[in-house]
Amino acid sequence: MATVKLRNTDYDKELLHDLSEAIQIVKEVSSVKFDESVDLAIKLNVDPRHAEENIRISTSLPNGTGKKVVLLVLAQGDKVKEALDAGADYCGNKDYIDKIKSGWVDVDKIIATPDMMAELGKLGKILGPKGLMPNPKSGTVTMDVVKAVNDQKAGMVELRVEKTGIVHTVCGKVSFDSPDLIENISSIYNSLLKTRPPSVKGQFIEKMSISSTMGPGVKVNLNSIG
Repeated sequence: MATVKLRNTDYDKELLHDLSEAIQIVKEVSSVKFDESVDLAIKLNVDPRHAEENIRISTSLPNGTGKKVVLLVLAQGDKVKEALDAGADYCGNKDYIDKIKSGWVDVDKIIATPDMMAELGKLGKILGPKGLMPNPKSGTVTMDVVKAVNDQKAGMVELRVEKTGIVHTVCGKVSFDSPDLIENISSIYNSLLKTRPPSVKGQFIEKMSISSTMGPGVKVNLNSIG
């Protein structure tokens, strides 16, 4: 039996735990001095090589992520003021594209209006590996920059399946109350369920584990998620 020692007890790394119990374990094993993020790893029964099974959506968490999101909006004309008034940290066009070309990427998300994508698309080798390239599927290519900024600042997360069929995402902080984490995780789970492609046979969401930034994974019993 693979066990991890908690302050008060042991837990079996191979067992499935109800969601509330899994969250409590994550809180118990967190021993660092900073407020760790709580992360989910969700295994889907998909083959991302098929277009309809290449899941990529964005969803807002009811209780946010607990993280301050630094936003760059690439836009022109009146959209620049709209984005800044909505709370964007940086907004502009050619000046910021030139900064990115020079290696500046000190932001968490980039939002762009469609007219900026021709130039921005040339920066794929810089932005792609960092997960910063705007994409219509994630709501980061849009003319409605006010909504996009508000969504990102409120705690929107991207759910994107990797080549292995796994979705990795943040769902809050260790300091969050357990009911808030449960609500966030349930929201992510149910958002993914709605993306089930018609081609998938059998169980769509196969496995889920939860962990803190520095902590071990705890397997979650999917039947315990509302």
